[in-house]
Amino acid sequence: SGAIKLQDLYVQIPPQRIEQAKQAARVLGDAVIDRYPFAGATKPMGDEKAELVLNRTWRPQLAVVGMDGYPAPENAGNVLLPFSTAKLSLRLPPTLDAGAAVQALKRALEADPPNGATVEFSGKDGQSGWHAPALAPWLEQAVAQASEEAFGKPATYMGEGGSIPFMGMLGEKFPDTQFVITGVLGPQSNAHGPNEFLHIPTGKRITQAVARLIVAHHARGR
Repeated sequence: SGAIKLQDLYVQIPPQRIEQAKQAARVLGDAVIDRYPFAGATKPMGDEKAELVLNRTWRPQLAVVGMDGYPAPENAGNVLLPFSTAKLSLRLPPTLDAGAAVQALKRALEADPPNGATVEFSGKDGQSGWHAPALAPWLEQAVAQASEEAFGKPATYMGEGGSIPFMGMLGEKFPDTQFVITGVLGPQSNAHGPNEFLHIPTGKRITQAVARLIVAHHARGR
């Protein structure tokens, strides 16, 4: 199934986030899957788009991002290797404590290696995510209005980038504050890639939407 078996890495998904994932899946449609460059006949873990959104945003995901101790194929031979090292990247649900997750992973990997093999795990405490507080009614209404005016579609919500340390610090310092975090990407923007660019039409719409939110916030103070 591709699902991680270690239950210590899971959290209870808030019902509100489940409903938001369903709404996002309805709006995004096939883009939930098509945005990823699958190789050949490779397919995602499932067909239910809302579940795929939740897999990405609220369930743990593990990737091996580096290996050491192995020779290049042209230099490889039928010999025993003295060691092998793998670097793991573990994406966590936003409400899970990263330090506890690291310790759970360490216990799982070192507890009972097959055939008495020596397995050592070392890692930093990791970076915990951030779960945004529920939107106040006035802000939720303003976001909905801004989305309809700027994009002609209802607003949808899907977690992204919650491990940015600055947001966790702000959320801890100001727990009752409402947050609206924006970024200008748009179709095929290739965020963090060598050819990342800004999609100008999307940038204009985002600017319009933010202006609407500022107007709504100002109106509350009258």
